Amino acid sequence: MHLNSLFVMKRLLFLIIISLVLGCKSLISSKPSIKKPNILIIHVDDLGYHDLSSNGSKIYQTPNIDKLAGESVSFTNAYANYPRCVPSRFAMMTGNYPVQNGDVPDDGFEMKNIPYEKNFIKQLKAEGYQTAYFGKWHLGSEESLSEFGYDYSFGAGHSGSPISFIHPFNKQKWGNGKSKKVPIPDVDEVSKEGDYLMDVMTDNVIKYIKNTDKDKPFMAMFSFYAVHQPLEAKEEDIRRNKEEIKNFDFGDQPEFIIEGTGRTKMRQNHPKYAAMVETMDDNVGRLLQLLKQLEIDDNTLVIFSSDHGGLSNDGTKKRDLATSNFPLRAGKGWLYDGGIKVPLFVRWNNHFKPKRENQSIVMLMDVFPTLLDIASDTSLKVDGKSFLPILYNKETWDDRTVYWHSSKARPVNTGDTKSSAIRMGHYKLIHWYETNKVELYNIIEDPYEKINIATMQKQLTNTLLKKLKTWKSDF
Repeated sequence: MHLNSLFVMKRLLFLIIISLVLGCKSLISSKPSIKKPNILIIHVDDLGYHDLSSNGSKIYQTPNIDKLAGESVSFTNAYANYPRCVPSRFAMMTGNYPVQNGDVPDDGFEMKNIPYEKNFIKQLKAEGYQTAYFGKWHLGSEESLSEFGYDYSFGAGHSGSPISFIHPFNKQKWGNGKSKKVPIPDVDEVSKEGDYLMDVMTDNVIKYIKNTDKDKPFMAMFSFYAVHQPLEAKEEDIRRNKEEIKNFDFGDQPEFIIEGTGRTKMRQNHPKYAAMVETMDDNVGRLLQLLKQLEIDDNTLVIFSSDHGGLSNDGTKKRDLATSNFPLRAGKGWLYDGGIKVPLFVRWNNHFKPKRENQSIVMLMDVFPTLLDIASDTSLKVDGKSFLPILYNKETWDDRTVYWHSSKARPVNTGDTKSSAIRMGHYKLIHWYETNKVELYNIIEDPYEKINIATMQKQLTNTLLKKLKTWKSDF
């Protein structure tokens, strides 16, 4: 054989072998080599799992979010790490359980003290991301956002809820107009009389996305102040919902039942809250339409979630309750699923095949480990873990063990008392540790936590209680 022909054949064989090796590597890789996606996180305050029409609501109309859910991996076993705002948000932003020194800080974690090697936002910035935060932060001052790593923020800071959803947003609409609440920065300066806060916030998210450097990916988190109280909505939307609710047949469903130190609301019949949910949905639609108009929707990863269950419970003090989480049990403040189960949708067109994920147990503390797994080869040592293998249909987490510790109970406002909980696979145990009351539920067979099987499953109850106490002793 001619030497040149032999050389050509050897080179051809070498190229074939290399191609096969690279092909095999791509097959076993957990993620393909791709352009880093933009990231848009839409996080809603106090939105219950059943507050979306795609999740069963017959009162609230949410067509834009429903469409997003249908285009996403939609988790039916997604949980907040705490049934209230501050600890839940801390867990999501840090990837860790919101427990420090055996307790749960209720107002302000030291976000600025989180070191670089444990900080997801700074890690994403190192990967070339532009980072921005809009809306409810509630974990510190405006300065804490930049200290935590965000390049830009708008309408964020200490405030946990607006003084008013209607401009002027930082002026109380009754009494002498003054409020003890922390004002929201930035918003009054860019709006006019009668403007609605959700619309103003969305306007500024849109403005930011339009003006980002198109040569770099962005990571923007929009945390709605809605649908938290105060319950204020646009008058025409309130009128429409009043009429719809008046004509809805709730059958023999009671409006309230007694639970804990107060009541649980059993009907979604608040017209102002219904109007707020629908306005929130309109604004989500505006954001999704923007991505399409800019032709970046295929390379923008969208995550939609809530920070905990809806406000459905009061305590010894009666209050205006926003919604019902029925058929889930209880709501905000409680470790029943009504307080901690949340909607979670993840959409990345042409990468994640849309489906209803009914088996895997995921937590809000898993969100940023997942994002970092997509954007980087770096992984941080945190309690949360990347659910990217679930999104790519490679794994199912139906036997995962997760925990909750709720030490900041509010028997006056939400009717709950101090408790801890563990879910291991199909089973969930709740321990009211001050009174040593224990309840055990099979969440698969009894998703609404009606049948306490603790006395029937004594060995399992003791095993789970021991695991829960061991976990708590590590903090």
